[in-house]
Amino acid sequence: MTSFDYIVVGAGSAGAVVAARLSESADNRVLLIEAGGSHRHMNVQVPAAFSKQFKSKLDWAYFTEPEQYLGGRRIFMPRAKMLGGCSSMNAMIYIRGNKADYDTWAKDGATGWSYGDVLPLFRNSENNSRGADDYHGDSGPLYVQDLRSPNDLSLKLVEAMAASGLEANDDFNGSDQLGTGLYQVTQRRGMRWTTADGYIDPARKRSNFSVLTNTHVLRVRIQNGVAVGVEAERDGQAGFIRATKEVIVSAGAINTPQLLMLSGIGPADHLAEHGIAVIVDNPNVGDHCMDHPAYMINAETTAKGTLHEAQSPKWLLAYLTRRTGLLTSNVGEAGAFFHTRSGDAAPDVQYICAPAYFYDHGFRTYPTPAVTIGCSLIGAQSTGHVRLRSDDPKAKPAITANYLKEPEDMQAMITAVERAREILASAPLRALVGTEIHPGRDTSSRQALDKIIRREVEHTYHPACTARIGTESTGVVDPQLRVHGVQRLRVADASVFPAIPHGNTNAPTVMAGEKAAIMIAAAS
Repeated sequence: MTSFDYIVVGAGSAGAVVAARLSESADNRVLLIEAGGSHRHMNVQVPAAFSKQFKSKLDWAYFTEPEQYLGGRRIFMPRAKMLGGCSSMNAMIYIRGNKADYDTWAKDGATGWSYGDVLPLFRNSENNSRGADDYHGDSGPLYVQDLRSPNDLSLKLVEAMAASGLEANDDFNGSDQLGTGLYQVTQRRGMRWTTADGYIDPARKRSNFSVLTNTHVLRVRIQNGVAVGVEAERDGQAGFIRATKEVIVSAGAINTPQLLMLSGIGPADHLAEHGIAVIVDNPNVGDHCMDHPAYMINAETTAKGTLHEAQSPKWLLAYLTRRTGLLTSNVGEAGAFFHTRSGDAAPDVQYICAPAYFYDHGFRTYPTPAVTIGCSLIGAQSTGHVRLRSDDPKAKPAITANYLKEPEDMQAMITAVERAREILASAPLRALVGTEIHPGRDTSSRQALDKIIRREVEHTYHPACTARIGTESTGVVDPQLRVHGVQRLRVADASVFPAIPHGNTNAPTVMAGEKAAIMIAAAS
């Protein structure tokens, strides 16, 4: 077929949801297009292997431009290129963000996106192993479960964080986000559970649902201000596929603004530089990029049974036969949310703690067992942008993150590092933690920490807000996710967030897919 009612571009955490939900009506002919291929790879399915996907064929493997506030470093930015998108590549932590995130969105003009509005969507998407309550669902497509085999060192980390003054919290997505505990994860019986597993695979049984993988969308075709379909290439052959109702772009916070600009929607002067005819002059496309910079503190440990042993035959056998043991770990098993500054409704720092050495995106190893406290700055204020490098749809876009541009971001990060050091030195961990590996004991002053953080900081893989909800002068889409200036074109992914949520972005992106599908269906 070369004509469908709806075409969804991108089969990731939101796109899979939008396409599958629209196909629940037999009246809708839905096409889901994905640039990558299958998610059925061992490094996808085995939770502890997630970082082995980086820089593989499953990864777009982006790098930022030289970062001005990080000494000119280019930062590696993995983005999944497969069914399920980053739900197939992430560390599986299920966090919705803070209630204040959504209420602030609504207050600032994103009508229909308050916490009260979106909570039912979170519940509808969720199949939580703890059962249903006021905050959780137990019959949705997305499995959310407690860790199958939580590590003893992760339990010690929670104990130490509680000893440092953080209250115990067994549900960061419940009545209060603050405190410390183990994370729930998007897994089912010890295996990763993606939006491809939960949404795409069941939808494939429907005759009105089609999926094209390994297909690169070159641009959205717009005629007389109306999106009429997409131009796409597969196996070296380019063609046009018509959408009789709508095109929904769900390509993610990097690829979505790139595709919009290639289609003539973006800053007019920038498009003109690349010889692209301007259909809608909107400087907000690709702008306001937000992410969560992260600094990894590593220390040696004498604890037994850490992930240092995960690749031994013993644990491989445990995983293959019982789906238990170290390989079921999402690595970042334990965590906390807290404030480093007053006046913010939501916490500005999240700890993601691992019973393992984790540094440089997992590419570096360490000869002995180690423990990690990742300091994720979920209240970061700095913003960057995404721009075209050329008019070639297959050229990687130019990404500028501007991590730690704002002084308050650095001050919060330094405070987070200092508090993490106190946790590692606290009574529950004192006998288990040895030499600090990163940043190292020669960095005791805040000035020294500033320098080494800029030299070593990475991020939490959460780019967002590059096609945000706003007015025609402040955003790219309206609260119904319709692209300003073009009919029958919407965006549904993390790029539409007016501001980045305070926490991991996968669950909010799934929620955005659920909300988009409802709004699209209501408009048909």
